[in-house]
Parts: sequence; C-alpha cells; structure tokens
Amino acid sequence: MSDMNKALDEIHTSQSLGQKAEIFQSDKGNVSGFPSAELFPLQEPLITPNKQKISIKLCRGNRSTKESEASFSSPLPELLTSTLNPLVSECLLPWTKSCTSQVIKVYSEDNTSKAVEVPSDVTAQDVCQLFVLKNHCIDDHAWTLFEHLSHLGIERALEDHEYVMEVLSSWAMDTDSRLYFRKNYAKYEFFRKPLDFFPDHMVSISSETNGMVDHCDLIQTFLNSSTCPEIHGYLHAKEQSRKSWKKSYFVLRRSGLYFSNKGTSKEPRHLQFFADFSDSDVYTVLAAKKLHGAPTEFGFCVKSTKCSSARDLKLLCADDEQTRTCWITAMRLLKFGMQLYQNFIQPHQKQKASPMRSISENSLVAMDFSGQKSRVIENPSEVLSVAVEEGLSWRRKSCHRLSGHGSPSTAQSSVLNIAIHVAQPWFHGKLSREESHRLIAQQGLIDGVFLLRDSQSNPKTFVLSLCYMQKIKHFQILPVDDEGELFYSLDDGQTRFTDLIQLVDFYQLNRGVLPCKLRHHCARITL
Repeated sequence: MSDMNKALDEIHTSQSLGQKAEIFQSDKGNVSGFPSAELFPLQEPLITPNKQKISIKLCRGNRSTKESEASFSSPLPELLTSTLNPLVSECLLPWTKSCTSQVIKVYSEDNTSKAVEVPSDVTAQDVCQLFVLKNHCIDDHAWTLFEHLSHLGIERALEDHEYVMEVLSSWAMDTDSRLYFRKNYAKYEFFRKPLDFFPDHMVSISSETNGMVDHCDLIQTFLNSSTCPEIHGYLHAKEQSRKSWKKSYFVLRRSGLYFSNKGTSKEPRHLQFFADFSDSDVYTVLAAKKLHGAPTEFGFCVKSTKCSSARDLKLLCADDEQTRTCWITAMRLLKFGMQLYQNFIQPHQKQKASPMRSISENSLVAMDFSGQKSRVIENPSEVLSVAVEEGLSWRRKSCHRLSGHGSPSTAQSSVLNIAIHVAQPWFHGKLSREESHRLIAQQGLIDGVFLLRDSQSNPKTFVLSLCYMQKIKHFQILPVDDEGELFYSLDDGQTRFTDLIQLVDFYQLNRGVLPCKLRHHCARITL
C-alpha cells in the first residue's frame, strides 16, 4: 500500500503531461482485485504542492491552432466573451485541493473493471481523462462516467463537473452500484442541434416569433437564470404505493415539475407539484415494462440523493424516445444551467490553447514524386485524392503479396478482407440485433452513430446498424463476386468496395443510399 501512495505522490507532484503519462502507463498508480465499489481510505492527508503558474504562448502562424479555431464554432458565441469563465480540468495538472485519497472501481461495457486510486475531489471528467490515457483511447470528448444502480434498475450519465466521491457516498453499502466508463455522443449534442431535442409542440417561450423559436434564443433562455422555456406534454406517472400508471398533462418550469388535474389547464389552481431538482437527479429507467409495469419502455425517474428504495422513486414514462429525451435534457439544463455550457466548451478551448501537434508536424506538406522532379501539392482536393489512391494502391499490393502472383482468388481475397476489418473499433463481430440496439442507445441516439456486425440470418453478409432520427436502422452489406474478385455493396452492386474499411470511409464522407453520413462509431474497450 505504501508503494501505491508513493506512486500517487509522484502523480501529484509531476509538472508535465509527459511525466504523468509515464506514471500512468507503468501501472504504478493502479490496484486491482477489490470485490466491490466500496471506498477505502488509505492514508493521512497528502502534502500537496503549491499551484504552479502556467503561461502558454502561441506561435504566430501555427497551422493547427488556426484549424482548430475554424473547426469549432460556438453555437452561443456571445456567452464566450461575457459570462463564460473557462474551466481548467485538473486531471492533467497536479491535484492541489485533495486532502485524502481513495480507491474506486470502474467498469467497462464488457464488465471488465479497474480499480484506481484518486483524490477525494476528483471529478467525473478527471476519471474519464485518466482512463483515456491509460487505455490509449482517442479523446473525442465523448467518454463519460455512468452511475448504474442495479437494485433500482436505473442509470444516468454523470456531468463532467460532478465530484465522484459525493456520488459514491450516497450509495447503500449492500447494493450492486457501479460506475461505467463508456461513450455518450449525445451528451452535449443539444447545444449543436437544439431543435432536434426540443420539438416545437413541446416548448413555449415568451420571445417566440410567429411560433418559431431560434435555436440560440432557446438555449439562452435555459441558461439565463431569470428566464426559462416551458416544457409541456403528456406523460405517464406511476401512482404512489400502487402498480397502476396514470396519464397526465405535465408542465416543467424553473420552479419544478407540475401536472394538471384538469386536462391541459395551466392555471395555478389546477397545477399540482410533482418534483423539483435542487436535491434530485434524473435517471433513465432500464426495463421499465418488466420492472415497473410501465406502458412503454421509455421510462425515466426523478430520484432524491437521499433515496435508496424503489418505492421513493418518482417514475415517469413517455410515449416515444424523442419525448423522453426532451424532458430529460430540459431537466438537466434547469438543474445545471451555465455549468453544462462550460463543460461543453471547455475541451475545445483547451485544444485551441494547447494544440497537440508539434511545430515540426505543422510544417509537414504533401509531396508528389511521380514525375522527374518533386513538387509540393498545394491543392487540398488533390492532396485528398492522392491519399485515397495511395490507400487503394496499398490494399492492391497487399492482395498481390498474399496471393503470390497475379490477382488474388475469391477465397484469398475473403481471408484478407476479414483480417482487415475485424481489428477495427467499429466492427463488433457476432453481435445480435438486440445487442446492437442496446449498444447504440447507450452511446447516444443521435444521427450518424453506427456499428458493423456479422449478419445472423446470412453468415456470408454483414449488417450496418445506424441511428437516424433517434431510431436505429439496419442495412445489409452484400458480397458481390465479379469475375473472381470479391466486393462489398450496400446498393445491390451499384457502388462497390474492396473491403469494409473502404466502405466505411466512403459513407463517412458521402451519404449515398443511407439516410445520413456515418459520424460516430460505437466503441467497446476492455479495462
């Protein structure tokens, strides 16, 4: 145990990301084998270093800085210059506020787990960044920590700023409560496309013009403490101490959630208080029909931080996924307000302030050596086409190497193609249709979330599972044999690809026969 504390001391006193990476990658700061997610106080308060003043200077003409500024534009630019104070995540800096350290256990989707020692003031974002670093994941700001309460059949995504120890302190000791580390692409998508999350018929706002709500105005009214859009619509509510559900007209305001005892009337004398969010959180209900006899599977609930029994949950149920998403998103915005926007904007600001690419990488250019003289390729379109051609050439050479002489046979080509795509993070092998639904739903029901899997009905084909309009659609990928060469196609051979990697690359750039482009792949990691 003393070795572990010494390792944590090294982490706290390290002054650079490179030093921290060496400590994390050497497994000095990890312990495993704990049977549950209980907390273990380890030692007396750590002596923490003084905060170091850090100054960042940007070199003029830094290409990556300009690219990052161009690639990200805030949906609410005026908030950046007036009310927003950027947060600085302390995961990659010395933890200077911690007084004690404890051990937490975090699970991945395949139920593998890792126990790590962290300071008592660690946030959910800090833990995610730690596991991204440890598991060599691509940090696309979608990794999220989930609180999963198995005994209640509910879960929620922890907000990036929440203190993990405060969440764990509310768990009962004899329950199977866990923290899960997985992606959540929908976490801040409502800032980018608010009208997809808030249908017109569910939102009332005082600044409406001819019934239309501008997306910036809509989000700003949520973030402004003096105003709030009113969310309204029908929900099923489980009656207290009964098994029956009752459909009522609900109204969400800044003061809380109410239901009308007289049709759709919003008069104060007809509105009955249902819940507030000052000391409560909103959870998604898993298996709502099976566990609670709900009329649909789109259940959610309001749970007090002091609640530990299913009888104390305030259970609700929507008629469809879009309605449930609207209510949950509005409740998150009402509870956390501007803090959510700071969480959303912080990674992009940090990326602009400290670009990851080095100066030497920024000076790299594309060169053409095909002629008698070499030349710099300045046209971006030409650079892209050359890169694609190089990739195709590499695949053709690989096929020839495997086949020995001439073009590969169909069987040899099949072996090569299988060897290529099985290692891709978007390919999930023998995943069932139901499991693909669950995985995509867990990682965010937004347009473009996808995965590829083996077909269960036809062993020689593959299936592309894609989310569009909060619904999951499945597209069969058929093999096409053309004079001994094997290709793959989504449109009966009209568009052909030599392997699944080429197919995914194409539909990430082009919609083609799909309802939308492929944007985010579902990833599963083993801790």
